[in-house]
Amino acid sequence: MRKLIEKEIVLATHNKGKVAEMQTILAPFNIKVRSADELNLSEPEENGKTFIENAKIKALCAAKEANMPALADDSGLCVHALNNRPGIYSARYNEPKKNGFPYAMECLNKELGDSQDRSAHFACALVIAWPDGHTEEFEGQVQGTLCFPPQGDKGFGYDPMFVPNGYKETFAQLSSEIKNSVSHRANALKMFIKACLG
Repeated sequence: MRKLIEKEIVLATHNKGKVAEMQTILAPFNIKVRSADELNLSEPEENGKTFIENAKIKALCAAKEANMPALADDSGLCVHALNNRPGIYSARYNEPKKNGFPYAMECLNKELGDSQDRSAHFACALVIAWPDGHTEEFEGQVQGTLCFPPQGDKGFGYDPMFVPNGYKETFAQLSSEIKNSVSHRANALKMFIKACLG
């Protein structure tokens, strides 16, 4: 397991919500987080078949372009009654970039129909890559239930319809402190911190 000794990394995402979340979680380790947007990095085609494969594509591309360690995550919502869809296609399911996530959530609810099974989990694959091509990989999950209509205005993506197990509120209603301690990304980050920063 390679330790991260550098004090500056690039976060291989153009998602401002993810950048803010990661900056908060990594702040205590005095690591400066730069975003792919800030460094004008390209967005590689995510043609992997798993969360890990897609995170690896993004991390390696950013590490080589920026010539510094790059952290990438690929995450998504896996709905159990829909055979874990939208999964790796969560950011592309019914084109939320064009139509907005409220529309994507509405489509998801329609697809579930009157199914009694509303269980789901968020999955996150986290990959740190160095410019020499070395990578370390971590995976985290959080189990929960889907609600409709969506509730709350915090968070991003499918957060307003996801109620994590043990809570009565959605990720979009919970405080960022609580979300950042129980989320799929937090769980993957805890593994990364223990392995590469500990």
